[in-house]
Amino acid sequence: MEDDEELRELRKRKMQEMQRSAEDQRASEEQQQAQEEERARKQQILRQILDPQARERLANVRLVRPDLAENVENQLIQLASMGRINRVLTEKEIKDILSRMTEGKRDIKIERRSK
Repeated sequence: MEDDEELRELRKRKMQEMQRSAEDQRASEEQQQAQEEERARKQQILRQILDPQARERLANVRLVRPDLAENVENQLIQLASMGRINRVLTEKEIKDILSRMTEGKRDIKIERRSK
């Protein structure tokens, strides 16, 4: 009888563990789906406000400086949602924005001198 009680308790714990695991997985999938929807929404807005060359420029920047590309995209989306961008931006304009955002930063180079 004691063994039956222990077995029932083990089964109960295992079932609760499996339910928790399934709930965690469902929550993770929902979060991933929400992130994918947000990315798709951002890409849709960027397609509306950037010409193909400008989008390509941002994609190239993302390869080297993902943080900078993300920052520029977020600012552009914010401006578009406020109605401050009412036309399609060109690659030259994106280059100007990128240069303004990076002009205050300096690259530090360390040179070794041979003896």
